[in-house]
Amino acid sequence: MFNDVLQYILGLGAAIFLPVIMIIIGLIVKLKLKKAIIAGLTLGIAFTGMSVILDFMFGAISPVATQFVENTGIALNIIDVGWSPMAAIAWAWPYALLVFPLQIIINLVMLGFNWTNVLNVDLWNVWGKIFTATMVSAFTNNVYLGFLAAAVQVVLELVVGGASQKQIQKETGIPGVTCTHYMLLQALWMNPINKLMDKIPGLNSKSFETDKIKEKLGIFSENSIMGFIVGLLLSLLAGNSIGTSLQVAIKVATALVLFPMVAKLFMQSLAPIADAAGTFMKSKFKDREIFIGLDWPFMAGRSEIWIVSIILVPVELALAFLMAKFGFANVLPLAGIINIIVAVPALVVTNGNLIRMIILGIIFTPVYLFVSSAFAPAATALAQAVGTITIPVGQMITYFGVEAPLFRYFISTGLSGNIVGIVGLLLMACLLIYYIKTMKKKDNEVE
Repeated sequence: MFNDVLQYILGLGAAIFLPVIMIIIGLIVKLKLKKAIIAGLTLGIAFTGMSVILDFMFGAISPVATQFVENTGIALNIIDVGWSPMAAIAWAWPYALLVFPLQIIINLVMLGFNWTNVLNVDLWNVWGKIFTATMVSAFTNNVYLGFLAAAVQVVLELVVGGASQKQIQKETGIPGVTCTHYMLLQALWMNPINKLMDKIPGLNSKSFETDKIKEKLGIFSENSIMGFIVGLLLSLLAGNSIGTSLQVAIKVATALVLFPMVAKLFMQSLAPIADAAGTFMKSKFKDREIFIGLDWPFMAGRSEIWIVSIILVPVELALAFLMAKFGFANVLPLAGIINIIVAVPALVVTNGNLIRMIILGIIFTPVYLFVSSAFAPAATALAQAVGTITIPVGQMITYFGVEAPLFRYFISTGLSGNIVGIVGLLLMACLLIYYIKTMKKKDNEVE
């Protein structure tokens, strides 16, 4: 009975589930009922608005990507189905519901012992921990190790979210919150490469930050113009007619103009709750500032995320072809072709340096292709076992935007005893320490 109720609530989607959670939190931190309800509803509207624009833009870009595939003759048998079917598959895992209390208990314990300053309310994305647990269980044939991996992910989300908070606030202008989405774990691997680019003449200049680029480019830096140009070029590269390309261009331009508008709704909804939560937490945790951990869409107002994601589309398809040719992967990125998963951590690491974000996107795209290909057999077997999706014979499914690919791959292989995985986990621990130090240094610069 409880399982059915919970599945029903989760089935309503993040736009319903998270506002309910935020209203409850608002009331707990003594926000007035009227303000709590308005804040919660505004958050739901923000999520829905962002989803509408995403669907609109995907609807414009996906056919272009398909046309590109047809023109190049790429034939790959592992299909990227995107996050939604993968989430449904994860929730159908028999032990899925146990991850809920696991995340909550770990978070409360870490808050109590002052090991984190983040309260992660993004319970909708518990499915991401479940997905990690399913992959580890498949690799190790051990459910307990799957839960161990999920627990490690919960801890890392809190630690990385806490370390990134001031930079995220700088980029979004929204105080009192941070991003606890697991895509941010990829920032650990991007950070040393970004630091290396500090040493490269030209790339160490602040002139590549979006605000500086806008000053130099004038009208061409406007979201509308930039979106139009990128959409037009992408469509022409796919071999579409001028008329079709112009239609794609105006749709991409529309999306890039609307994203910052909808992003303001996140600020409008979260500000009163963040203020009330800050006041409440100060009364409970003396001399401590507690931040609310959220899903990534409140950061979507930064145009760099979308410019980089769209520019990377032909790069992803070209790399998919090359990696398939040389036997490193066999994934056709479709549902996740607009790979915001690589752009968001790149934004945080580079402070919005557009050129560096593109470079990091190109460097790490092969990682997403490789890991999603490696996970395809397990993801396909799980989908067939739970019966949530019908898969044609001879084909496999996967999730190209695998969010934290290196963490998930190394913990899956490492817990199964693979030396590469074990070394990868040790390296990641070192990179975590380095990331925290880097962020602290940046925080001091911000102050």
